[in-house]
Amino acid sequence: MRGAVMYAPGDVRLEDRPAPEIINPTDAVIKLAATCVCGSDLWDYRGINAVTQPTPMGHEYAGVVQEIGAEVSSVKPGQFVIGSFFASDGTCPNCRAGYESSCVHREFVGGCQAEAVRVPLADGTLVATPAQPGEGAIPSLLALSDVMGTGWWAAVAAEVTPGSVVAVVGDGAVGLCGVIAAREFGAGRIIVMSRHEPRQKLALEFGATDIVTERGDDGSAAIREMTEGVGADAVLECVGTPEAMQQALRSTRPGGNVGFVGVPHGVQVNGEELFYSHAGLRGGPAPVRRFLPDLIARVLDGRIDPGKVFDQTLPLAQVAEAYRAMDERRAIKVLLQP
Repeated sequence: MRGAVMYAPGDVRLEDRPAPEIINPTDAVIKLAATCVCGSDLWDYRGINAVTQPTPMGHEYAGVVQEIGAEVSSVKPGQFVIGSFFASDGTCPNCRAGYESSCVHREFVGGCQAEAVRVPLADGTLVATPAQPGEGAIPSLLALSDVMGTGWWAAVAAEVTPGSVVAVVGDGAVGLCGVIAAREFGAGRIIVMSRHEPRQKLALEFGATDIVTERGDDGSAAIREMTEGVGADAVLECVGTPEAMQQALRSTRPGGNVGFVGVPHGVQVNGEELFYSHAGLRGGPAPVRRFLPDLIARVLDGRIDPGKVFDQTLPLAQVAEAYRAMDERRAIKVLLQP
């Protein structure tokens, strides 16, 4: 089969790779209907994460089950499924507590920018749709495997409640999906930090009420000014840089919460500042599997349409251009058709 492999920063190639096979009796093999490039892939592409050997890329997937191992019972060949980027058994204490991305047997589901992928721990990882979805629903279903699930987790971690004031730090796909989540949770005001007009437009379409273009301390000051000097009840940090975390914490009211879901790079939190802020801080890799049944229902009912974050669609053969487009911010998120 064909799949994307990163050889070095800026060097992504489509090449022939061995087709996935059942290795363990708990595996499933999925023929992908769609995959995509994630903002977190750009950490490798830009050389911020070390690339020390050729690495199959991609961790977002949706498609049809081709084959299952002997112990798989929750899905069967022919079903359309979505799963998380972390495989989980669904039975360990962490899974039962709703933190499947910290499953004691978790495995990263990589190599998804391809025509097919092997998913370990299929029973605890994959969720089937009630029927084969129409083509128009596939982008939104694909978004559930990471960015929508992660945006949802940001809102859960920040404890967004009906009527609350929410600030979103980050206007990428995760931040934009966080806007959807905040709206679905009934937030009274959703303030998005963004300097990019196409992303601002989509944020407003998704339910944002205000746009703040300032960054850093100026951005935090703008949030406080808009909230009578208090700050936001809930802040979704969807970037992972030191500047984004600092802005998030300084935009939060005393007693408010920050949900941080951007993969941290160089982030250090000042313990004394956090202590006196009275802000809560929770995040980590999104337990996407916890949210999949609910999010699938919302997509199929037409309540949410996170697939709009895909503002460019390319064939898998053009995966290198997909990375360039996102790296150069010519695209929010690129959908790849195998």
